[in-house]
Amino acid sequence: MRSGVIIAGGRSTRFGDTDKAVAPLAGVPMTRRVADRLEPVVDELVVNCREDQRDAIDDALTGYGLPTSFALDREPDQGPMAGIRDGLRGADGEHAVVVACDMPFVDPEAVSYLFGRCTGAIEPPSGTDDVGEPPYDAAVPRLGDGWYQTTQAVYRPEPMADACDAALERGDRKILAPLEALSYAVVGEDELLDNTAVSTFDNVNTQEELAAAEQRLTE
Repeated sequence: MRSGVIIAGGRSTRFGDTDKAVAPLAGVPMTRRVADRLEPVVDELVVNCREDQRDAIDDALTGYGLPTSFALDREPDQGPMAGIRDGLRGADGEHAVVVACDMPFVDPEAVSYLFGRCTGAIEPPSGTDDVGEPPYDAAVPRLGDGWYQTTQAVYRPEPMADACDAALERGDRKILAPLEALSYAVVGEDELLDNTAVSTFDNVNTQEELAAAEQRLTE
């Protein structure tokens, strides 16, 4: 069983006064766009958010085709690592893809590839920097600038959630800190580009980026 976990609890201060998790993008709430993109490659959906967001996101997901549940923040405003942990604690799948709510172009083929790399079903190309041996605890994209995209990655829920707990307890909020306790596949951007469009990582942080994304969807 595969889970999809959407992280939606951030305050999105650069976006303005509205909650970007439910901001309409070409007429569809942002979280719903992400959920629709994940639907072909997961068996359930878990949404991590704050309590005050739940009703609006629930409305945005009306009629969604997969079993859906909420994993509410234990303590709001603790950062993305806490959101990942809380979302994964709510997942029932053996593996879960975590995607930020502001990634409306997430590519199902990219997600499927990450699942395959995490489980070992897909052989890594030569020269990868994987840590450990498959099956892994995680498969995390590394972009061309060296940035690890932890909010479009696949994890084994329990090991990653435990690693997040340990990092938070020791006061280490670096988003890569939990990976230090795990085995993980490093999926290079060029490796993913053989399977999907680069737009899978595009996100929407500002009203200007929202307008640009809307233009792409309506062209």
